[in-house]
Amino acid sequence: MDKRLKASVENWEKNVLNPALSRFPERREKFVTSSDIPVERIYLPQYEDASEYLEKLGLPGEYPFTRGVQPTMYRSRFWTMRQYAGYATAEESNQRYHLLLKSGARGLSVAFDLPTQIGYDADDPMAVGEVGKVGVSICSIRDMERLFEGIPLDQVSTSMTINAPATILLALYIAVAKRQGVSPEKLRGTVQNDILKEYIARGTYIFPPKPSMRLITDLFAYCNQYVPKWNTISISGYHIREAGCTAVQEVAFTLANGIAYVQAAIDAGLKVDEFGSQLSFFFNAHNQFLEEVAKFRAARRLWAKIMRERFGATNEKSMALRFHTQTGGSTLTAQQPENNIVRVTIQALAAVFGGTQSLHTNSMDEALALPTEHAVQIALRTQQIIAYESGVADTVDPLAGSYVIEALTDEIEKRATAYIQQIDDMGGALAAIESGFINDEINNAAYEYQRALERKEQIVVGVNEFRTEGTDESSMEILRVDPAIEQERRQQLAQLRAERDNERVVEILGRIESAARTNENLMPLFIEAVEREVTVGEICRVLRDVFGEYQPNVSI
Repeated sequence: MDKRLKASVENWEKNVLNPALSRFPERREKFVTSSDIPVERIYLPQYEDASEYLEKLGLPGEYPFTRGVQPTMYRSRFWTMRQYAGYATAEESNQRYHLLLKSGARGLSVAFDLPTQIGYDADDPMAVGEVGKVGVSICSIRDMERLFEGIPLDQVSTSMTINAPATILLALYIAVAKRQGVSPEKLRGTVQNDILKEYIARGTYIFPPKPSMRLITDLFAYCNQYVPKWNTISISGYHIREAGCTAVQEVAFTLANGIAYVQAAIDAGLKVDEFGSQLSFFFNAHNQFLEEVAKFRAARRLWAKIMRERFGATNEKSMALRFHTQTGGSTLTAQQPENNIVRVTIQALAAVFGGTQSLHTNSMDEALALPTEHAVQIALRTQQIIAYESGVADTVDPLAGSYVIEALTDEIEKRATAYIQQIDDMGGALAAIESGFINDEINNAAYEYQRALERKEQIVVGVNEFRTEGTDESSMEILRVDPAIEQERRQQLAQLRAERDNERVVEILGRIESAARTNENLMPLFIEAVEREVTVGEICRVLRDVFGEYQPNVSI
C-alpha cells in the first residue's frame, strides 16, 4: 500500500470510522468465515503492479487458472446442468432421467443404492432392507441397459457416483454402449472413483488402500488408451465438507488426495501428461457466498502450481482444475423446507461465480427423503434462471478484482498450502488418514460449528432462530420407495442366473482371480465379464477373496 493511500486510510479511521462505531457498535465482536478467516471491515487493493497481478490471477484459460479454465467460460457454453438421480429400480430411474432431459438437463448423474456402492448384489443377505433406498439398484448388464433405455450414450454426458467398485460400473457402462453401437472413444462423463475420501468421510469402501489404488490406476491407464473423453476420477471434497470440515480444509484435504492419486499413477508407470487432463474434482457449495467463490478460485490456482511445480506437468490441460459442484446437502433443513430453495440458489450462484464446469442443485425436500419430481424440477429451474435470466454468465470471472474476493482467495490458498505441507510431512494423504489426523481435524471443525449453532453465534433460519409454528416437513409430499422392490430384484437375479451361460461365468471369474494376483490391468477382464452377465457382487466377491476387506482403526 503506498503512502498516500495509507495516510488516507488512517485519516478515515480517525475522523469517520471511530465516531461511527461509538454511535453504532457492530452487531458482533468478530466477523469470520467458516474457516475462521477474519472478514475485514473494508478491503483495499492487494496487488502492487501488473506482474504480481498476472502471477496470482493470470488470464482466463491460462496458468494459474485463477480466473477460470476456459478463456470464454460461460459466454461460449453454460456449465453442464446435472441433476443427481437414481432410486428403486432401473426402470423407475430411467423415467426420471427422461423427465430431466426433457426439462433441459444437459447431463445425467447416477445415484446407486448402498448395496451396489459396496459391491453386493440385491439378493445378498448384506443387502436386506437397503435395495433401491438411497439410489438405483444395479447388479448386471441387464439392469444397466434398462437404466439407459432410450438414451443414446454418445449424446449425453453421464456422471456415476461410485467408488469402491467404480471399475466394474464403468465396465457395465462401456458394455451397454457397445450394445447400442457406441464405441468407447465417444463416451463422455465421469466416474467418481475416489476411494481416499471414503476412508475419510463416507465409508463405502470395500478393499484396503493398496489394492483400491491399483484399481484406480488400472482405470486411468485403460481410459487413457480407450476412453479418452472420460474423466477417470472425480476427486471429491464434497463428502469431506458434508462431514463437517471448513472451506479451507475442503480444499486442502481434496488436493492432498489428488496428490496421492497422481503419485500412485506415476508409480504405476504412467506419465503425468498422459492422465492429468482426465482428472476432475467435485466440490461442495455452502452458504457463505464470498468464501465459497474464493475457495474455487484458490483451489484452481493451487492445483495448477502442484501439477506444474511438483509433478512436472507441461500440458496446461493437466494443470487445469476442472470441477463439478453440488450444493450443500448438510445445509438443508427439515424445518421450513421451502427455505432450502433460497439456500440452494445462493450456493449455485457461488459455484457459477467460482467458475464451475458442472452443477447439481439439491432439491428442497432432500433433508426429508429422496426428492420428488416437483422438487427436482424446481432445483433444475434454479440453474436455468441463473443461466438465462440473471446475466451473471455474460462475463468471465465477474468478481475478479473485488478486494474481498482476492484477499480471501489468497488466504484460502495460503492456509490450504500449510495443511498440505503438514500432510506431506506425515508421509502423504494415506498416512494422514491412517493416523486419524484428517478425521480429527474434520471432527473438531464439526464440533465447533455445532457449538456455534447452540450459542446462536451461527444462525440457521427456521432452526435456531425465526421459527414458525406449523411450517415444517409435515406439509411436504415425500417420495417413498416400495419395499416390494427388493423381492422383485431377487427374482430378476434368479432369472438372470438361470438363463446365462454359467460355465462361462465360472471361467471368467477364475481368470479375474488369477489376474488380481498379478499386476495385469483388470479393466478388460471386467468388461468381458459383465458382457457375459456376471454380476457386480460376483466380481467383488472374487476381489474380496484376493484383496481382503478394509478394517478401519476405531478409537473411542
